[in-house]
Amino acid sequence: MNVLIVYAHQEPTSFNGALRDAAIEALGAAGHNVVVSDLYAQEFDAALTRRDFASVADSARFDAQKEQSHAYRGGGFAPDVAREMARLEACDLLIFQFPIDWFSVPAILKGWIDRVLAYRFAYGGGRWFETGAFAGKRAMIAVTTGAPAGGFGADGRYGSIDMLMWPVQWGTLRFCGFDVLAPQYFHGVGNPDGQAARATQLAAWRARLSGLFDEKPLAMPAIADFGPDGRVLAGRAYRHPGPPRLD
Repeated sequence: MNVLIVYAHQEPTSFNGALRDAAIEALGAAGHNVVVSDLYAQEFDAALTRRDFASVADSARFDAQKEQSHAYRGGGFAPDVAREMARLEACDLLIFQFPIDWFSVPAILKGWIDRVLAYRFAYGGGRWFETGAFAGKRAMIAVTTGAPAGGFGADGRYGSIDMLMWPVQWGTLRFCGFDVLAPQYFHGVGNPDGQAARATQLAAWRARLSGLFDEKPLAMPAIADFGPDGRVLAGRAYRHPGPPRLD
């Protein structure tokens, strides 16, 4: 199987770097072909602009979706975008490896999402969620936090990490058709005295990696679970991880 790791951390010797290296080693040992898009090393441009396109549909007014549609239909994407698209099309499993940054993904990874998961290429034309462009492929996130796990629980000061990552897992990966695997969270990596805890988390990651293609994806709602108004239909079990509140 082909695995694409989109890696978003500036420092190769960071804990994120160790997690990336563990994935390369373990997945390679299991017989998989692993490709890494190291966004900082590639100096990947996070800005979606006219530079993304070999030609433009409208030189007077920039409309990102219009230009992405034009490029997909034959106008052509810039080389760095086209390279990432080819990697994505070839993969059977996509892994986003990143540190949580301002309660979200790093800007450079958001830029990859904006530029590579382009309109018509990754979604649009009736292709979304379970009928998305990448239906049949798997995806997951591997996320580090500086704070301990308690701060990211349902009653934590930062809110549930599942809530924070819902836009990535549901609104990005599942939206584009991926079968989303359970996330792997690594907490407290910023603790200077946490070497033993980091080693334990790294070992757990190594142990999980070889079986990723055997895991059952997360249960997520289907398009048919929602009515014309966009709300879940009566009798359907669905509740997204909402924000924390004090009653």
